[in-house]
Amino acid sequence: MNKRKGLGITIFVLCITTFFLYACLLMLSEWSPIVLQLSILMMIGGILGVVAWIGYVMATTKPSSASISPDN
Repeated sequence: MNKRKGLGITIFVLCITTFFLYACLLMLSEWSPIVLQLSILMMIGGILGVVAWIGYVMATTKPSSASISPDN
């Protein structure tokens, strides 16, 4: 088994295991309100982080000569 295939299997198993752990914490634990709040916080933070990164790249990237219109 090559290194890439092993890494893929490891990622797959970790994702499935993490899902079941998350499901147990959310459904069977007294911590479910905290788990739900943290999940939503991480999702919103991730989405806003990607949008902020896009804005940063748009603001700091110099325009190429092909994208400059002759009217400017």
